[in-house]
Amino acid sequence: MRFTITRQNLNEGLTAVSASISTKTTLPILSNILFRAAEEGVLEMSGTDLDVSVRLRVPAQVDEPGTLTAPGKKLLEIAKELPDEPVQVQTRADQIELRCGRAHFKLNGLPAEDFPALPSVSFDGGWTASGKDLLSLIRHTSFAVSTEETRPVLNGVLWELRDGEMRMVATNGHRLARMRIPAGPSLETTAQLIVPPAALQQVQRLFNAEDELRVSRDGNHLGFRSERTEVYTRLIDGTYPNYEQVIPKDNDRFALVERKPLESAIRRVAAVASDQTHRIRLQFGNDRVELNVLTPDLGEAHDEIPVSWEGDGLEIGFNANYLLEVLRYVGTDEVKLGFKAPERAATVEPVHAEDAPGMDYLCLVMPLRLVD
Repeated sequence: MRFTITRQNLNEGLTAVSASISTKTTLPILSNILFRAAEEGVLEMSGTDLDVSVRLRVPAQVDEPGTLTAPGKKLLEIAKELPDEPVQVQTRADQIELRCGRAHFKLNGLPAEDFPALPSVSFDGGWTASGKDLLSLIRHTSFAVSTEETRPVLNGVLWELRDGEMRMVATNGHRLARMRIPAGPSLETTAQLIVPPAALQQVQRLFNAEDELRVSRDGNHLGFRSERTEVYTRLIDGTYPNYEQVIPKDNDRFALVERKPLESAIRRVAAVASDQTHRIRLQFGNDRVELNVLTPDLGEAHDEIPVSWEGDGLEIGFNANYLLEVLRYVGTDEVKLGFKAPERAATVEPVHAEDAPGMDYLCLVMPLRLVD
């Protein structure tokens, strides 16, 4: 294999693919990137950790086709520091050789035959999604996935395609995020997928809002493809719990509040909260919310901010970290909080300007029991 590539294209490809390779593995081949120069003008780079795989095509002058794997992280370290000149790459047996200006490197590789085959997913079927919509769905929901391994299905993001709409849901049992957007006419199938967040992180990192993506499922694998980039992931097996059952439909107490002042007040009083529970007490009524914390071995805190309140007064406890996390992703300057009772889940929704179309987005936070 022999090709010439610009330093920018080499660095771009290595940066994109090396993030998908395993840093802690007993299989040396998984630390390598697969190079394939099979057609004129295109170099393919692939990396995998066996759960998530990435393939990227970059422009290159291919003088001799071929394949080889080489250490991904080391190549990236080298590429970052190369002078801004064309890079000549060739292979001799299982060794890869780079020349750029007066710099010359030789790295030991491994045969391409030893590299794991990337999932075979056909993009003839499936559906299309705009990068803007898909990235928005991922950003607003994936933060809520569980990191505990007791319920594997909650370690993934539920992605539903149905009834002309696309939705994503994530929860860890203490907080939940759900977002819905209309699906375009290209939707060809109805599906319910549980996608690992690691794969969605790669999708966020490698695709742009301007991209038009093809998405397809083949058995237990899901593939995303744009003109130059492909991401594949193994799906999580199992049945996602019926999240609709936990979303309150009968809230009758509501607060409209400016998001940033509320976040600041929560952070201030949470500094005195217990390191174990992070519990804060919120008391709504009289168009204000009072925030209180009492931690016997540390001290106490009090703050209050104005709100527009509708309904009877309410005193409720929350984990400050969960509440702050949800508020951070709601995104609008004003938010709407909905309540039914101190022991029932609270909802958090964005409030959009009347002349601005809003997204269908809802977060839920479970309360903590208040201890006097």
